[in-house]
Amino acid sequence: MRVFEEVDAARTRLGEMIAEASRIVVFTGAGISTESGIPDFRSPGGIWSKMKPIMFDEFMASEETRLEDWRRRFKMAREFTAVAPNAGHRAIAALLASGRAGAVITQNIDRLHQRAGAHDAAVVELHGNAFGAACLECGLETTLAAAEKTIAETGRAPRCTACGGIVKSTIISFGQPMPADAMRRAQAEARDCDLFLAIGSSLVVYPAAGIPLVAKQAGARFAILNREATELDPLADAVLRGGIGEVLGPFALG
Repeated sequence: MRVFEEVDAARTRLGEMIAEASRIVVFTGAGISTESGIPDFRSPGGIWSKMKPIMFDEFMASEETRLEDWRRRFKMAREFTAVAPNAGHRAIAALLASGRAGAVITQNIDRLHQRAGAHDAAVVELHGNAFGAACLECGLETTLAAAEKTIAETGRAPRCTACGGIVKSTIISFGQPMPADAMRRAQAEARDCDLFLAIGSSLVVYPAAGIPLVAKQAGARFAILNREATELDPLADAVLRGGIGEVLGPFALG
């Protein structure tokens, strides 16, 4: 493992690795979106230091808790809509558009990859996203606007119009099972790539943080771009330090 702490050196090394790869998979965490002004969840001053997360079993058990969860989701969606993708998001979209990258696997729920130009089919959202809603029983999809209208009119959390089941935002809550299809696809993409780029992730939240290990074990080269050290740094072929936008910026040009 080599650590590249100067931005120019990190950018040069990343460019070399991209040029040598035939199929790249990008894995992103909160660090890429903090550069757009979205606070992360776990660090001091982050979202969970200001409010206690709502567990999935609490959401299921209490109407009052469901209403609080919806209030948070509506506020979060508005906040995410107000920010813009940054150079890091645009660079990843350019890699996808060029055909060099086959997928971006993200822990983020803000859909900034798609707003930067990534095709929705190329983005694997491991933790869901902040802009959808669905019935937990039958899977019927609905919208945040419909949920907000229901609460405004009835004072009650929305129920499925087809089966009467509980409707929830598509963000994966603590204690909620991970989306099986997204996990299977992420693992398949990791196994099929020859360069796995982990960008802006602390790589401590499992099972998502196990995806880079799938790629490494399948023989891919593994690079980490993050401001801080991660537990997986010793396993990486290259560790790149610096701001994500600074390092990736030139790659946004294609």
